[in-house]
Amino acid sequence: MAGRSITEYLNPWKLGREKQRQRLDALRKRDGDNCRRCRRPLRFDLPSGHDQGATIEEIGSRPADESLDNLCLTHRRCNA
Repeated sequence: MAGRSITEYLNPWKLGREKQRQRLDALRKRDGDNCRRCRRPLRFDLPSGHDQGATIEEIGSRPADESLDNLCLTHRRCNA
């Protein structure tokens, strides 16, 4: 418990959203603003459920591996 923040216990959803935002920013910096599948521009200003919004897709064969090498950015409709 020494290395953990109290935020993890009091508000785990906020921590999850922050981690998701950090991964999204890192992937955006690495891959740019285009969808990996259709090569069209992604929209980052849309709500999370919108079909033209950005989502993180697992591209490797190991789903438990959450490293950035196993992830890419796609539209929600392209990842369906």
